[in-house]
Amino acid sequence: MTGTSTAVSRLRGAADGANRWVVLIVLCLSLLLVALDATVLHVAVPAVTEDLRPSAVGLLWIVDAYPLVCASLLILFGTLGDRIGRRRVLLFGYALFGAASALAATADSPGVLIVARALLGVGGAMIMPATLSILRQVFPDRRERALAIGMWTAVAAVGAAAGPVVGGFLVEHYWWGSVFLINVPLMALILPAGRWLLPESRGDSEGPWDVLGALMAAAGVLGVVLGIKRIGGGEGLLNPATLAPLLAGAALLVLFVRRQKRRRHPLIDMAMFSRPAFTTAVGCIVLAMLALVGLELIAVQYLQLVLDLSPLETGLRLLPLTFAAMAAGATGSYTLSRVGPRRMVGWGFVLTAASVLLLTLMGQHDRPVLLTVGFVLLGFGLQSTLFGAYESMLSEVPAERAGGAAAIGETSYQLGAGLGIALLGSVMNAAYAPGLSRLHEEGVPAAAGSAASRSLGEAYQVAGRLGGPMGDLLRNTARHAFVDGLHITLLVSAGLLLLGALAALRLPRVMDCPDVEDACREPAATVPEQATGRETAGSPPHREARPAPAPDAQGRGVSLPGRREPAEATGSGRAAR
Repeated sequence: MTGTSTAVSRLRGAADGANRWVVLIVLCLSLLLVALDATVLHVAVPAVTEDLRPSAVGLLWIVDAYPLVCASLLILFGTLGDRIGRRRVLLFGYALFGAASALAATADSPGVLIVARALLGVGGAMIMPATLSILRQVFPDRRERALAIGMWTAVAAVGAAAGPVVGGFLVEHYWWGSVFLINVPLMALILPAGRWLLPESRGDSEGPWDVLGALMAAAGVLGVVLGIKRIGGGEGLLNPATLAPLLAGAALLVLFVRRQKRRRHPLIDMAMFSRPAFTTAVGCIVLAMLALVGLELIAVQYLQLVLDLSPLETGLRLLPLTFAAMAAGATGSYTLSRVGPRRMVGWGFVLTAASVLLLTLMGQHDRPVLLTVGFVLLGFGLQSTLFGAYESMLSEVPAERAGGAAAIGETSYQLGAGLGIALLGSVMNAAYAPGLSRLHEEGVPAAAGSAASRSLGEAYQVAGRLGGPMGDLLRNTARHAFVDGLHITLLVSAGLLLLGALAALRLPRVMDCPDVEDACREPAATVPEQATGRETAGSPPHREARPAPAPDAQGRGVSLPGRREPAEATGSGRAAR
């Protein structure tokens, strides 16, 4: 009983006054490390290869173990947090992430590093949905929650974009293990701070936790993401190593959905997908990440291989995208309250498509002003889209289902990233290879031309081995083919982004703050529920104004006399349509 009272007191304190903003800072710092770790290794791959000498398959698993494991376990740990406590799962995630980082930094073989990366994925899967679901619980007021989500999404973008910069700096000045070692002291600080400051919260704990369903979801997502990644790596769709996990994963996910529909106490409430705003928001997250990750991967190759920039210089060139994303997150709450989710997400997609079309003007030579403007528009547009989509998704579900909803959102994020690499990477390869098909007519050996058609990096290696005029011809032809393929890929990406703008038309027109009429737009006088002519979703009709109650155990603020209680207090949280 004492433990319960302590948890309740923590939650009340966290949701009252400035303390909830301290909670947000702790959540954002932990998310920053997880997002940073997803990309920090990319620039360290050459150093890892030189030191540990992994096989081609081993190197692939070193890079992919983290995102694969993390994506597959998000639903499992998101729903587990709803049952046993989100703070508890988050703290376990902190501890595991720190220990796995220490193991990765000191790895002396490819096998140890793969295991460490997999454990990092487990820790990341514990942390990511827990941060978002605790945020949903601590900020029941939609206006404040919108501001908090803006900061949360901005931090995620900063972490992902800063990864190459931090990794490039550490690899150039220290050794590759330092990209993991930086997590250890930071987690050593965040773990006790989280234990002291973060509130405990749970969702609907009725009925047993569906262990079999959680494992089915994990295996299903793992199979689908693995298949998508193999396609992105150049494997054919009909290749058994690609097709088998893809079909098995899809089948398991279908069985998982059917199982959840039959269960009285499901892990994931499938009724959430019957709400157009929720389903649309999830789809917009997938499309936004598809564009962001695919374009970022191609942009990194362009900056390093075509413009011949170092890893650190490449990371610095991407900083305008990061700063623009931070600006969009910081102003997202204001923008959302003024234009509403539909316009914010839709115009975010349109702005991103315009930036992508602008980047088609890139050529063989460096145009820093053009790149900076394009990356600024890209970062601001995509961050606005992600902000509006995440906010709409969370506001569509009751607080007790926040863990499951957060897990769905984060899984969509990871699936979108995998699809972006697979789809845009495939388009890039299909557009690049034909540009080298006539090299044999110029005297280049057929075997050399075939090897060069796989990627620009491999073309440079082949050109170096050939040397002389033949090598110069191969190098220049490959560069031109890559830039032409880049332009085609950007056009395809712009089309997908405009498709996302059309999908956003299903989102609510306005951001509804149910506690006061037009509360999102300006602080209004208290309005009795009967005077508004509207009823909060999930609340009894014609509820009389009541005296102000004390803050409840979920940290909701005091309800003033004569005002409607927030929709979150009734367990709805739906946005008006």
